[in-house]
Amino acid sequence: MVESDRGAPRYWAVIPAAGVGRRMGSELPKQYLPLAGKTVIEHALAPFLAEPLIAGVMVGLSGDDEHWPQLQLQQHHPRLHRSPGGAERFHTVVLALKALRTVGAGEADWVLVHDAARPCLSRDDLKRLLTTLAEDRVGGLLAAPVVDTLKRCRRGDDGSWRVETTVDRTPLWRALTPQMFRLAPLLGALERAIERGERVTDDASAMELAGVSPRVVAGDGENLKLTHRADLLLAERILIERQSYREDV
Repeated sequence: MVESDRGAPRYWAVIPAAGVGRRMGSELPKQYLPLAGKTVIEHALAPFLAEPLIAGVMVGLSGDDEHWPQLQLQQHHPRLHRSPGGAERFHTVVLALKALRTVGAGEADWVLVHDAARPCLSRDDLKRLLTTLAEDRVGGLLAAPVVDTLKRCRRGDDGSWRVETTVDRTPLWRALTPQMFRLAPLLGALERAIERGERVTDDASAMELAGVSPRVVAGDGENLKLTHRADLLLAERILIERQSYREDV
C-alpha cells in the first residue's frame, strides 16, 4: 500500500463536467438539464457533498461554461472547487487531479472520479465503496453484474449481423462510477496512457494498462449514465421514488 505523505489518507472527488453530451440531442449540456427539481450535475454532486469523509470536490469545467455560475450550490459549499476542462474526459480528469494538489490533496490520498451525467448514485453505494476500498492496495470501482444474455456476432456476406455464439456472462460486469484510486498512481497511469496514445474509456482502464487489477465493488444498477432522452425519464422516476421513500420512512 502507498503510504500517505501526511499520515492517514483523505478522500477527494473529481467530477469531469466539460462535455457537451451531443447524443442527448439538447442545446444544453446534459449535466445542466433539469431533473427532479434540480440539474443533473447537482444530483451527481449531492452524495459527495453530504458525505463527511470527502475533503473536497473538484469539478472540471470548460472555459466557456456559462451555466455553472448560475447554480446556487457552488455559492454555499466551501468544499467545491473548479478546474479547467480538457479535450477529452481523461484530459479533464488529469487537470483536476493536478488541481487537487493545490487545495491540499496528498499524493497518497484517495480520489473518487464520478461522471457528471450519473445523477442516481446512492449514498449507500458511495459509503460501501469508501469502506470496501479503504485498505485496498490498488483501489477499484462500482460495477453491476451483467444480467442480459450476451451474443457475440459476426457480419454476414449480406452485411447483416448474425449470432456466432452466446457469451458466458458470469464474469462480466458493467463499469459504473465512482472509481476510486490513489492520486499519484491514477495521475501517472492517465498521463502514460495519453503519452502512448492508448485509448482509455474510464479511469479503471488506465490503471489496468498500468499493470494492476482494480477491485470490483457491487453497485446498484440504477446508477445509470445519461446518454439518451429516455435515460433522463428513467433517472427522474428513480429519484422521485427515492424521495417518496425517504418521506414515508
